[in-house]
Amino acid sequence: MSVFGLRRAARALAIAALLYAPSVRAQSLPDRLSDATFWKLMNEFSEPWGVFRSENFVSNETSFQWVIPELVRTVGPGGVYLGVAPDQNFAYIVNVKPSIAFIVDIRHQNAVQHLLYKALIEMSDTRAEFLSMLFARRPLRGVSTDAPVHLLFDALANSPADSAVFRANLSAVKEWLTVHHGFALSDSEKTSLDCVYGAFVTQGPALTYNYASQCRNPFAGYRGAGSGGGMGGRGFGNMPSFLGLMTETDSAGVNRGYLASENNYRALKEMEERNLIVPLTGNFAGDKTLKSAGQWVRERGAAVTTFYVSNVEQYLFMQPGDAAKFYANVSTLPLDSSSTFVRSASMRMFGMTDVSLRQQSGFSAQLLSSVSEILKAFETGTITRYAQVIALSHQ
Repeated sequence: MSVFGLRRAARALAIAALLYAPSVRAQSLPDRLSDATFWKLMNEFSEPWGVFRSENFVSNETSFQWVIPELVRTVGPGGVYLGVAPDQNFAYIVNVKPSIAFIVDIRHQNAVQHLLYKALIEMSDTRAEFLSMLFARRPLRGVSTDAPVHLLFDALANSPADSAVFRANLSAVKEWLTVHHGFALSDSEKTSLDCVYGAFVTQGPALTYNYASQCRNPFAGYRGAGSGGGMGGRGFGNMPSFLGLMTETDSAGVNRGYLASENNYRALKEMEERNLIVPLTGNFAGDKTLKSAGQWVRERGAAVTTFYVSNVEQYLFMQPGDAAKFYANVSTLPLDSSSTFVRSASMRMFGMTDVSLRQQSGFSAQLLSSVSEILKAFETGTITRYAQVIALSHQ
């Protein structure tokens, strides 16, 4: 099908999706998934593993919380969340409060990283326990459950990584996933798990987007690929650390992250324990993953209300036809009038000079847009470049 044909199909599907939108959101979504169903969805909805230029152990979007107040006003609780990449999704999830979330990434290592998070969160009753396990430290001392997150990291700094704790935790994680949950991890997934956990333990809270492990996804011919730290992750300099990201705030100066409070952490933990955060491996422009997840949601009378796309659209517009395929895929999703894209854009790249945007942390801007409006603009030809997507986005 031509790009123009895809656009026409996208428009027709968008109209059908909006007409279909249920009047009572999430009326038949399950309140938990069995282990067998979780694993089935994770595997059957996924596409062949792909590659990206970096491993994305942590985000490079310092502004990721900025739009949460407006997002919460726009999107009510109980819908379905779609997202991409690692744990910045958790901040959106604990604030928007969806009934279920699907995290889609072209790199299967991202799905493995979410399995690591799942195991560690389920095994940790508090934020302090989670952080000590994530970084293979002895139990944190002298921190209360109501301590602000920066005090947790202060306590963490006084407890160095322990290789014996790392080995014990890694063994416990694998047993939790394969025995407690019964997930049939492959040998390659176990190796990937070793590398992901090793990145957090060797780098500690200073881990950044630029770090590249020994298991980095191959990106043939891409200048800058390498192991260790530095620019192996192929990001720009001065990338935020895990610690820095966890202490960021929204536009009102409030930290809304999943580690900002025990309440937020417990909300995330409950979703993980109910198997309601499902990592999928897929291409946004692929033929299977988004459509499969959308059909599953549609069959249960629900709507996708939040879709965090980061800056993936930027790369899709660089590849002929992929943007059209992506928006056609989005048009197959069950949507409602509140369905919202959350995206990140470089202020340098797009010449953003608005004062309110400049107030955001770092050099990125987090933006929102109506899903249906973006679909309509693409179908009518208003959008032909990624910069035009950004122009139709707002805070």
